[in-house]
Amino acid sequence: MQTHFTISSPVFENNGEIPKQYTCEGDDMSPPLEWYGAPQGTKSYAIIVDDPDAPDPSAPKRTWVHWVVYNIPAEIHALPENFHDFPEETQEVENDWKASGYRGPCPPIGKHHYHHKIYALNTFLPQNGILTKEDLLKAMKGHILGEADLVGTYEMRH
Repeated sequence: MQTHFTISSPVFENNGEIPKQYTCEGDDMSPPLEWYGAPQGTKSYAIIVDDPDAPDPSAPKRTWVHWVVYNIPAEIHALPENFHDFPEETQEVENDWKASGYRGPCPPIGKHHYHHKIYALNTFLPQNGILTKEDLLKAMKGHILGEADLVGTYEMRH
């Protein structure tokens, strides 16, 4: 039986607003995420959270990277909020603040769309040499069994 690979969060719906505590206006912690229906043969997961609306949704110029984590073992199917206690093989790489770890929405203008993408991989990736989202995307080529996307929105309350 083939199931549909999906990612969700108990704190916001797909295309719904991300609660303030997961943004720079709140505690800036990662939201809880859950995923289901991974393809057969999945050995690890990678998660990329990014914002294609930066800096202004009416004139986007770049995709801003908020979180990149990979080599999440296949037996893990959820991350609680503000999760930091990853297994040893799991790696977090640099976001666009030039730091590893999660940084939440902090849009300078307008309502932005934050993509929480999960990739099911047929392998574990090297623990060295993957330093950015681009490095991870290159390393995943040929290893992606499935992917899913959860979109959350946020607009600052100026």
